[in-house]
Amino acid sequence: MKTTFEEIQIFTAIADSGSITKAADQLGQTLSSLSRSLGRLEKKLGVSLFRRTTRRLDLTEEGEQFLMHARDIMSRIEMAEDLMRDKGNAPSGVIRLDSASPFVLHAIVPYIQEFTALYPAIQLELHSNERVIDLLEKRIDVAFRIGKLEDSTMKATFLGASRRRLLASPEYLKKHGNPKTAEELSQHRLLGFTAPKELNLWPIKDDRGQFLAQNLFVAASSGETLLQLVKAGAGIACLADFMTGPERSSGELVQVMKSQTLEIKEEIHAVYYKNIGPSQRASLFVKFLKNKLRHQL
Repeated sequence: MKTTFEEIQIFTAIADSGSITKAADQLGQTLSSLSRSLGRLEKKLGVSLFRRTTRRLDLTEEGEQFLMHARDIMSRIEMAEDLMRDKGNAPSGVIRLDSASPFVLHAIVPYIQEFTALYPAIQLELHSNERVIDLLEKRIDVAFRIGKLEDSTMKATFLGASRRRLLASPEYLKKHGNPKTAEELSQHRLLGFTAPKELNLWPIKDDRGQFLAQNLFVAASSGETLLQLVKAGAGIACLADFMTGPERSSGELVQVMKSQTLEIKEEIHAVYYKNIGPSQRASLFVKFLKNKLRHQL
């Protein structure tokens, strides 16, 4: 017998929740019906998909492999449904977007009202993650990535490029002085990232090449946290243009070592899996955002 879509849907729900009981609640079905469905699926496949313990279900190696294909199947069906709905109709449905919190807050949120006014039947889900996530697992339609793309399974749309600059508040510079050299800079209160360490490689040259911010006064996992620290006068940080435009324009933040700063731009891409691609509504949002970022970057 062939595996049914319902069995795939139930299996995925159980895998995501780690519990048949939780999956039954999510799907609005009985515990016994889900248990029978999982049993039928394992019998058809001839393998055990889960290791049963008293507390939860853990995927076996075969279960992990099947889950990867199950997510792909569900995404393709969802995309096909979206295409059918979009034909001849105004764009509608949900777009799930993912990026680091600074990009969400400073490059997406300001334009949400305008986009939803243009496409009132589209709902947006904004997910903020400081680390790269599995788009299929989280059912993300489009993710926005800054910097070099590593994953060859992803297709990307170039949105623009953003510089990083050394910034501080006027109050901090008045109290601690304005560094003129990399050696002087290293003596200041430097604010940087906990990870990845590449983000602490600042576009300033010293005797060993590009300046590496070390012995950080404060380290944070989020660029948004660093922005608030700099605005509060806690020190000097290296932040992207897309998230600091208003503060630089108003003078709330001042560029440090401007003449010594290298003009290094980091590319920004909208990414999605090659074998799935974006829905019409997701493509509309990417095109809309690209046009907006032209005036911001």
